Amino acid sequence: MAMGSKKRKRERATTHPRNKYSDNPPDFSLLASKYSTFAPYVFYSGDGRPRIDWTDFNATRELTRVLLHHDHGLNWWIPDGQLCPTVPNRSNYIHWIEDLLSSDIIPKVQADRNTAKGFDIGTGTNCIYPLLGASLLGWKFVGSDFTDVALEWAEKNVKSNPHISELIEVRRVNMENPASSSEELNDEPGKYGQCTDADFNNGKAVVIGPSPPAHLQMPSGIGKGYGGPPILVGVVKDGEKFDFCMCNPPFFETIEEAGLNPKTSCGGTVQEMVCPGGESAFITRIIEDSVQLRQSFRWYTSMVGRKANLKVLISKLWEVGATIVKTTEFVQGQTCRWGLAWSFLPASKKILPPHVAEKNNMSFMLEGLQRHQSAFDVLQSVESYFCNIGASSKLDSASFKVDVTLSAEQCNTILKTQTQIGTDQDILISANCPSDQLNDMHLCVSVFQQIPGTLLVKGLLLQKEIPVPGVFSVIFQQLQEDLKSKFSKGIR
Repeated sequence: MAMGSKKRKRERATTHPRNKYSDNPPDFSLLASKYSTFAPYVFYSGDGRPRIDWTDFNATRELTRVLLHHDHGLNWWIPDGQLCPTVPNRSNYIHWIEDLLSSDIIPKVQADRNTAKGFDIGTGTNCIYPLLGASLLGWKFVGSDFTDVALEWAEKNVKSNPHISELIEVRRVNMENPASSSEELNDEPGKYGQCTDADFNNGKAVVIGPSPPAHLQMPSGIGKGYGGPPILVGVVKDGEKFDFCMCNPPFFETIEEAGLNPKTSCGGTVQEMVCPGGESAFITRIIEDSVQLRQSFRWYTSMVGRKANLKVLISKLWEVGATIVKTTEFVQGQTCRWGLAWSFLPASKKILPPHVAEKNNMSFMLEGLQRHQSAFDVLQSVESYFCNIGASSKLDSASFKVDVTLSAEQCNTILKTQTQIGTDQDILISANCPSDQLNDMHLCVSVFQQIPGTLLVKGLLLQKEIPVPGVFSVIFQQLQEDLKSKFSKGIR
């Protein structure tokens, strides 16, 4: 029982470590003592804990107001019925973008005194991302929207905070030019990258691939479900450059679908919550716009409400030639959202961090084997794993080892399917590493008996140098996941 609980705790994504609320969640009692307007919404449950009624819009709006004032020094308000953001969750998104901008995945090109400039798609009446980004990190923002109420109250919220108001521009979207689909690709589909059967059950993934020629457009059929206001194209001005865009898209196809969660009440109008085709169509249009704007942004990002949409959206990104795709998971209470980011800038040459690249021998414990499963069964699975991708694989039952030879093309096959497992490494994988950068790889996998039900699996790289560092580490990690899925079910 304890093991199962430990597993769930480890696999569960957490609040971003730099989030103000990571180790100190909002103290309702403290806030009620300091803000008389919040006190009426706080009650105490049977265990003595202070709580609020999450189904009460007024309570959630007042909580957001006092958190922004108490923890961020911001003055803020929105009218009844408008979408009320949760501060900890929105802070997670801000800090994730901060990670993207500070990473060496793509070159840093900030020219405005190292001040990042962002574009908030559909900033809404709450204008939460520009307010948080400006107050926490000093970022500049353009926040766009098209309804009068959103523009009016976003402006009010900006002007109510004169210490950061010069950092934020609220921009009206011109409704006279509705968004339209782009033309069809003339080149063969999927030529410039393909998202293979990646596993998105672990919350994060990083993949890198080549860029198509600049003239290519979005393939036909992508984004046709969206016919609403312009998103980026037609809103971003000629010559403008941004470090990133971000978006909390309309997650739902109907307002009835938006109201299915009876446990919360965060408001939200039809314009904020609903779009024909839902979030998939909306984010697809962001992808389509990004193809046209390309390097006008270092990073294009969006929040995603449904995990099932991630793989579809990533496949679309490879179809249009994104060079980098990155995902994460945002957690706040019982609510999960996912972040999707991509770029058309060339990736840094470094594929793996040095501490991963230096390894030429690796090992792991394979636990949980049943009585009928032996070391020889594991060796056969190792042999089958490599044979299934066309590699030369020879099992030596006398010495309990498998000798493997992989071609450059077969190494690439494994690299393409790699995803990031866990949260303590940031492994970047080339989705189409040029064959002339990879040589044939020779390795040996050995199996040693430890205690009943447990084997030690060792991998040794049988050559001194690999032109592209870290490939062996990635391949061995893939083998590890494959063997654990077959022999260690229920144990991690």
